[in-house]
Amino acid sequence: MVDVAVVGSGPNGLAAAVTMARAGLSVTVFEAAHTWGGGARTAELTLPGFSHDVCSAVHPMALASPFFRAFGLERRIELLVPEISYGHPLDGGRAGLAYRDLERTVASLGADGPAWRRLMEPLVQRLDGVIDVSLHGLVRVPRDPPAAMRLALATLEQGTRAWRMRFREEVAPALLTGAAAHAIGRLPSLAGAGAGLVLAALGHAGGWPVPRGGSQAIADALVADLRAHGGHVAVDRPVADLAALRAETGARAVICNLTPRSLASLAADELPIRYIRKLESFRYGPGVCKVDFALSGPVPWSNAALAGAPTVHLGGTRAEMARAENQVLAGGHPDRPYVLVAQPGTVDPTRAPAGARTLWAYTHVPAGSTLGRAEAVTAQLERFAPGFRDLVLAVHTTTAADLEAYNPNCIGGDISSGAVTMAQLLRRPVVAPEPWRTPAPGVYLASASTAPGPAVHGMAGWLAARSALRHSFSLPAPDLSPR
Repeated sequence: MVDVAVVGSGPNGLAAAVTMARAGLSVTVFEAAHTWGGGARTAELTLPGFSHDVCSAVHPMALASPFFRAFGLERRIELLVPEISYGHPLDGGRAGLAYRDLERTVASLGADGPAWRRLMEPLVQRLDGVIDVSLHGLVRVPRDPPAAMRLALATLEQGTRAWRMRFREEVAPALLTGAAAHAIGRLPSLAGAGAGLVLAALGHAGGWPVPRGGSQAIADALVADLRAHGGHVAVDRPVADLAALRAETGARAVICNLTPRSLASLAADELPIRYIRKLESFRYGPGVCKVDFALSGPVPWSNAALAGAPTVHLGGTRAEMARAENQVLAGGHPDRPYVLVAQPGTVDPTRAPAGARTLWAYTHVPAGSTLGRAEAVTAQLERFAPGFRDLVLAVHTTTAADLEAYNPNCIGGDISSGAVTMAQLLRRPVVAPEPWRTPAPGVYLASASTAPGPAVHGMAGWLAARSALRHSFSLPAPDLSPR
């Protein structure tokens, strides 16, 4: 018998569990899979000795998330921060490089360097305010209104056809669009521009860290703290009905790291019909097809500087990426897709045998796609790194349909747990001061389908737990710092 039952052991579920356990409550996390971690798992997907991140690989929010700051994540695991946050190759050996050093980036962008500085410097200088508005701004008044205004104006520019006005050459706009495409949606769009600008600002401030050993290190650190404070994780324990879970555990609060669709199914008898209809109307976005490679050596990039970038965006010019992403939204599979690549061996030699490398990549596909995209991804890599094919030792492909089978939170292969649009950032999954609190007493939603949305930052879980502490237990938020 426990005070709190948490359904799902992704970063948000574990963040909620840690917060409740630190408050002195008894907590059990129920996980349907064989291992905990959700979007922060690492496994040998190709060959023995090659460690691949199953979902997230690089973590721009690891140093910036208020939850991870309070938790002291960088004191618990080793976060490797490269000089180059991300890169973007273009044909002819050209490449954009987003260094942590803003001025170095400006110098590398030639004629568009000053325009890049004017766009990014105000956001970097007020980064805490930018992070606050991106992680809280849609459910509370921003703490730094000037930062919110600067982010809003930049988003209006880069999220509309006005994005053509700032830059004169091809490299700088492609560099920014590669970051914006993380939102998996129409280009240009306000949601994509906002996400890209925040990611770019993080790249020039704390950087985009890579956990040594893999993303599993983040989940393991959370589980270790949970256990240290009396909590438990029960794996191979799917939950089919919340009422039955309450009867089994006696939990006064149930925190669900689930999609709205799953919550509507599990708690149908406890939720009002009107609320269930809102959950069922929540829209999901395109899926991803993930391709993992075991390589005999480093990627032979045409531009050698890309060897220093753990994250590389492939897709050519801004116009090419916009065509490809909009084709996916129309139900197509582009011949030259946008591809997000992570090469963790750039900073972490523990991922593969000596001299070898792992390569993590995904491309966007229509929801529910069963088409493997290994050849299309390989062709884009070969385009910017001739000779790449000769290094491939093994390939592991996960289609969008496979991804949903592996993790039911990824509806149709949607790793964002809901379409990333301005409407759904305001309504995630409902418009409310505390969107994590459901109408059912003691039932809370804590997934990326709630504010503030996707990314490995633990914020939805932390905010749901704080809501549960107030409403179900009348307790204050606890100290989370390492001991």
